[in-house]
Amino acid sequence: MIILALDTTTKDGSMAVLDGTMIRVEQRGDASLTHGHRLPGELAMVLAAASLRIEDVDLLAVAAGPGSFTGLRVGIATIQGIAMAHNKRVVPVSALEALARAAINPDRMIGAWMDAQRNEVFAALYAADGTGLLIPPVSAAPRAVLNTWSQSVDLERVAFVGDGATYHADVLGDEIGADVSIAAPPPLAGLIGRIAAEDPARAVPPHAIVPIYVRRSDAELARARRAAMP
Repeated sequence: MIILALDTTTKDGSMAVLDGTMIRVEQRGDASLTHGHRLPGELAMVLAAASLRIEDVDLLAVAAGPGSFTGLRVGIATIQGIAMAHNKRVVPVSALEALARAAINPDRMIGAWMDAQRNEVFAALYAADGTGLLIPPVSAAPRAVLNTWSQSVDLERVAFVGDGATYHADVLGDEIGADVSIAAPPPLAGLIGRIAAEDPARAVPPHAIVPIYVRRSDAELARARRAAMP
């Protein structure tokens, strides 16, 4: 099964072509350009690098969030357009789930943290196998996340992964100690494709993709503030 996978949750993002669970080609995007300027061109490039055409692709996979609102909209819309034009189905995957797969550790739970700006992180806690969701995704300040998690798990038994974890490494060190496990995020497209390959039954028609926002956009928050004003 040939899978074309895309991640636009971060500024650079990534794209990959897989044959089943084997990654044939994976590339990071050009962070100097917006996703709107780069797509679908970068997908065509990664297919060419794998010596394939879009007609050879059996299944599409896309990061459904959380992440940059604009990036998510562009990425999902691009995949939807390809899927509708070529009659293909899509597996939407949480970027936090993909991050957890990058840090599978037999001895520790996995804390997937993405930088959410505003001094917050998108965070979710997974079982050691990277599949079982123990604490659902939230958007909150790092210390608030740790305070909530500490009420149900031993934080010293959590391995953290993601740009939210590396950016807030000082907070993790203060709250957990110098031995805290922190890993930088790899490109996610390949991991997203593997999740799709392992469970293709998760595929949906392109119109059924639901973005995972976790929190409201800046525009929605601004509207809510204006509506609350006397």
